[in-house]
Amino acid sequence: MTWIQKEITLKARPRGFHLVTREVTDQLPELREISVGLLHVFIQHTSASLGINENADPDVRVDLEMGFSKIVPEDFPYVHTMEGPDDMPAHIKAAMIGSSVTIPITDGHLNLGIWQGIYLCEHRNHASGRRLVLTIQGQGH
Repeated sequence: MTWIQKEITLKARPRGFHLVTREVTDQLPELREISVGLLHVFIQHTSASLGINENADPDVRVDLEMGFSKIVPEDFPYVHTMEGPDDMPAHIKAAMIGSSVTIPITDGHLNLGIWQGIYLCEHRNHASGRRLVLTIQGQGH
């Protein structure tokens, strides 16, 4: 059984839903050495989240942002407002979506569905790069 763990930083992105599958796998060449296993991806932030969703039609990302902004509006009378009007809504959205995803590894590749990709769900208007912890557990070739 092999365990590999590393921390990476994703480039800064504006608020929205962003496909980061390639950015994650490009920084994880060890993935190619795993015949069967799991990749766990954890985000070390409370105002952004990770998910798996549609990787083909960019309209999905637009609609997700629009939907979550409607469900969790910035103009609600929040108590936690010290970090700006987008901060508390960002915490709520991150709690709803979650801080990690786990993906099967098969023959050195992520075994995602044909229309699936890893999303960085950036809930702040202006954020810096987001830190991820990538953990592989698996059997080598």
